[in-house]
Amino acid sequence: MRLLTADNETSWLVEAHGQELTWTTLSGDDPTPATEVFRLSLSARSQATVLDASLAELGDVARLRNPSLWDALATAIVRQVIRAGQARKLYREFCDRFGPTVARSDETDIRAFPSPEHALTLSDGDFTESGMAFKRRPLRHAAEAFMARAEQWTGLAPSVLVKELQTIPGVGPWSAGAAVADWSNDWTLYPYGDLAVRTWARHADPGTAWPADDSTFAAHWRRVTGDQLGAYTLLTLAFGCRQVGAV
Repeated sequence: MRLLTADNETSWLVEAHGQELTWTTLSGDDPTPATEVFRLSLSARSQATVLDASLAELGDVARLRNPSLWDALATAIVRQVIRAGQARKLYREFCDRFGPTVARSDETDIRAFPSPEHALTLSDGDFTESGMAFKRRPLRHAAEAFMARAEQWTGLAPSVLVKELQTIPGVGPWSAGAAVADWSNDWTLYPYGDLAVRTWARHADPGTAWPADDSTFAAHWRRVTGDQLGAYTLLTLAFGCRQVGAV
């Protein structure tokens, strides 16, 4: 179950039941965000590889794009230079402390990430006590920039938006690419040379001598994935999530 809030303050509660999603609109009247399905087209490959076989075992992978560019950007900032598991923990604790709340009938609450306006009201101590002292400055810079330029940003092509987000102090190519991929579901924009893709490509195809550094791996990844770059990147990350049981 997750509370999703769009940048225009439309919000939904979404629950997963197997492969089915149940939506409850809490505020606003926007349509529910689209769920997109990713799959490999192996018929376009001259010869299937071990990587192909491992990713094909996932079947169709449905991914719900993030309806909030602000949340996608904040999530990418939280994920900077720390392990994915630790980033998830910090994100959830920050939501629990400062995010908008929906109370459920079973007496549990569910929360979203605080809005940029709310993030700017938090003290240095609030960030420190929630383990986010290192993220304080980039999150504040991002909140200020988002409040000033959100309308302009959401009208840009995703590839242009990646460059625009890098004008925010503390937001580099990795954060910008990860944020826009999350928001747009265009996974050709994800920084696919990063450690996560490299790690899970090796797990999915351990017999291949994958390049170790990010730039060499990225160039090799573009060659081997061809015109299915986005699908391979998303499915490799999904493969990793399945291995570690991440949600």
